[in-house]
Amino acid sequence: MSLTLPHGPLSKQPARANYRIDGPGHRLFFESFPRRVRATFAGETVLDTRRGSLLHETGLLPQLYVPQQDVRTDLLTGTDTHTRCPFKGDASYWSVCVGARSADDAAWAYADPLDGVEWLRGHVAFYWGAMDAWYDEDEQVHAHLRDPYHRVDVRDSSSRVRVSAFGELIADTRRPKVLSETGLPNRLYIPPEDVRQQYLEASAKRTACPYKGAAAYRTIRVGDKRLEDAAWVYDEPLENALKVRGHLCFLAEGVDVAADDAD
Repeated sequence: MSLTLPHGPLSKQPARANYRIDGPGHRLFFESFPRRVRATFAGETVLDTRRGSLLHETGLLPQLYVPQQDVRTDLLTGTDTHTRCPFKGDASYWSVCVGARSADDAAWAYADPLDGVEWLRGHVAFYWGAMDAWYDEDEQVHAHLRDPYHRVDVRDSSSRVRVSAFGELIADTRRPKVLSETGLPNRLYIPPEDVRQQYLEASAKRTACPYKGAAAYRTIRVGDKRLEDAAWVYDEPLENALKVRGHLCFLAEGVDVAADDAD
C-alpha cells in the first residue's frame, strides 16, 4: 500500500494494526529509488541520477530528491523565493534557465534542514510540471514517478452494472472489469459494446496516470442536456491496466452507477 496516503502506515488514518508507531503525527521516510531518473528542459538534461531518493511524507505523494552532484547546477539560477516547512526547515529556490527559456522557481533544497531530517542536506527537488520530460530508465513517465508501494489490479466480474443519466440508460453490462488502486475506491469499467454510444461524444479533456496511462474523456449528451467529462477510457493503457483497454468508467455528478450481484 502507499505509505503516506489514507490507510498507509505513515498516514494520518492508518489501517488497524497490532502495533503502534512511536513518532510524530507528521512522518517523513526517505528511501532510495532503485532506478536511473532523468529530467530534461529545452533540450538539456537537467538531472541524471542513479542515487535519487523518494521522500514519503504524510498526506503527500512521494517527492524525488536528487544529490546536488547529479544536477546541472550551471543551468540553475538562484531566486529570492524562500519557504518554511515546519517539518523540514527553510527551503531556497532556483529557476532552470536554458537559452531564452526559463522555469521559474522550479527547484528547491534545504541547505540547513531541521534536526532529524539531516539526510535532506545536499539534495535538490524539482517540480514535475516545470520540466519538459521525465524518464525512469529509458521510459518516459507522466504525472509523477511511480510509488513502489502503490499498485493497480484489474479483475473480471459478473456483477450487473447499469449507468443512467437524465432518466436514460447509458450502459448495461454483466461483464465489467473491477479496477482496484491503492488508496482509491474500486472503479467499474464497462465494455464499449455494452454502452449506448449514441449518448456519448468525445471531450477535449486528457489526463495522465503513471500507473494506468493516458485517459481520454467522454461527455454524456441526452437531447439538449450534457454532462461534461462524465466518463474516461484508456485506449493504450500501461501494463498493469491492460485489461481495461477500451473500457469506459463513468464518474460525475448526475451520473448514477448501480452495481448488483449477478443473478
